[in-house]
Amino acid sequence: MKNSCLTLLLVLLSLLQAGAQTLAPAIQRLNPTSWWVGMKRPTVQVLVYGPGAGTLAYTINYPGVKLVKTNTVENPNYAFLDLTIAATTKPGKVQIVGKKGSQTLTQAWELKARDNAPKGQGVTQADLIYLAMPDRFANGDPANDKFADLRDPSSDRTNPFLRHGGDLAGATQRLGYLKDLGITAVWFTPVIENNQPLTNEGGTMRSSYHGYGFTDHYNVDRRLGGNAAYKAFVQQAHAAGLKVVQDAVYNHVGNTHWFIQDLPMKSWLHQWPTYTNTSYRQQPITDPHAAQIDRKVTLDGWFVPFLPDLNQQNPYVANFLIQHAIWSVENFGVDAWRIDTYMYNDQPFMNRCNAALLTEYPRIHIFGESSVTNVVDQAYYVKNHINFPFKSNQPGGLDFVLEGALLAGLKEVGTPAATNWDGGAQRPYQALAQDAVYQDPTKLVNFLDNHDHNRFLSEMGDDLDRYKMGLTWLLTTRGIPSIYYGTEILMKNFKDPTDAEVRKDFPGGWPGDKEDKFTAAGRTARENEAFDFVKKLATYRRDHKALHSGKLMQYLPENGLYVYFRYDATGTVLVASNTTDKPASLPTARFSERMAGFTKARNVLTGETLSSLATLQLPAKTAVVLELLK
Repeated sequence: MKNSCLTLLLVLLSLLQAGAQTLAPAIQRLNPTSWWVGMKRPTVQVLVYGPGAGTLAYTINYPGVKLVKTNTVENPNYAFLDLTIAATTKPGKVQIVGKKGSQTLTQAWELKARDNAPKGQGVTQADLIYLAMPDRFANGDPANDKFADLRDPSSDRTNPFLRHGGDLAGATQRLGYLKDLGITAVWFTPVIENNQPLTNEGGTMRSSYHGYGFTDHYNVDRRLGGNAAYKAFVQQAHAAGLKVVQDAVYNHVGNTHWFIQDLPMKSWLHQWPTYTNTSYRQQPITDPHAAQIDRKVTLDGWFVPFLPDLNQQNPYVANFLIQHAIWSVENFGVDAWRIDTYMYNDQPFMNRCNAALLTEYPRIHIFGESSVTNVVDQAYYVKNHINFPFKSNQPGGLDFVLEGALLAGLKEVGTPAATNWDGGAQRPYQALAQDAVYQDPTKLVNFLDNHDHNRFLSEMGDDLDRYKMGLTWLLTTRGIPSIYYGTEILMKNFKDPTDAEVRKDFPGGWPGDKEDKFTAAGRTARENEAFDFVKKLATYRRDHKALHSGKLMQYLPENGLYVYFRYDATGTVLVASNTTDKPASLPTARFSERMAGFTKARNVLTGETLSSLATLQLPAKTAVVLELLK
């Protein structure tokens, strides 16, 4: 079945190319759909698509715009126009003219003026990112739940595998909730159009509500509200003091993407004699002893059969993806860039793309998803101090290694393993102790769960003490914290039987919901306890530079007690965790390097003032956050 799908694509390509020879030429698409004057990058490659578009002779007559070269490829329905745009060029409509014999086609392509709206602001340790799936967060416009002319016209909240109708309008209405919680940045799973049919995954027909199967890069999905709704969301988020992270996918697209339906050339994709899936193995990439075939399968194998794997070594593919990244930041005004399946991409291409974004937007933060299990492999995909033959320029990444260490250590809290040689808090301590491999570990994004993992509370065995300790560690250690939607109201579940169980709707996000967890009145006492805990710590963290941006000094855990400090010239914060099941007394003389000169402290979470710091009393299974005072 997999092989026949690939063969069918190639047959369709051949038929379409043959048909294009007899059709009257037409221009149906220009990508990028527009551009801007005054960009630092003076060149752009315009993809022209339509029947016979590659058979036209093109000219452009616009002051400051020069058509340097017209590139034709295997498929006569494509032309790629290399343009340069002079620094003095004025905004306006550029007429792209194509001629063939007596036929003349003209297509307008807009050059816009750059605005002064904030964009590419980046996220830093001072931020707290909130990750949500827009389809499952809130529905602000039921009229856009489904469209009969899309390949997946369904919307059914009773089916965990179909679309549920959440959208950008609903998310915009909840910006106040996020700000009240202490969130400073919002990260949505991809909002770009996924006009995919239902796919058979493990015997179940599923929609692409998650957003990772693009079908038209230059359109935000209509079911989320389209381009206008996304731009409005970003503007209103900025007005509320919140940043926006866009989720990018370079490795693959949906198999109904418009250019997959009519491939520009065979090398647009990674092609194999028979269908080849990636092994999902990280080791062949960094292993100095690896066989080339293992490396090739990891990188060039398809992620799944219905997500064709893009060949980023093809210069036209590379230009298309890089220009779309820049266009998205400039057009929508997003602030940071999360990259899906980072380790499966061609890494020299990733360096080119990262550099292009950073040239235009020096403050933008870029952090990719490389789901690896050790520090060496994780460091490979970011700026590092290891003598790899390839050197990545990615500023940050998602810290899967720390996530694993946090979860493993927290599961041992309150058990005999909490005091083992490598148990309990030793696990995050040891992960952080290897930070020397990174050029800047503070740019890593930390998390406890996400849309692909079991929910954090369930991993903690529904134990609120472990939950609070984990959130405390997340919000007080080095790096940029990210929490998954619903964590603050104790949403839970395992990926059993599927990941749909960890992607349930946020209660109260839909008209007529019986419970509204966006409000204190709609939450249970336990849910409000959790919400208030996250809010108090997130707000304190946001407002105190020492905690969110200060240096980290950690002490080797002893007897299940883990102590570390965040400190700078503005203040010092002590975090002390008792991971055992019994109260403990903690003498502080050992920490004099950081505590000298301080005589008292304020408990950030309780407001209590400690008048003596000689010995700290730590309740069982509790993390204490103290602002040290003189």
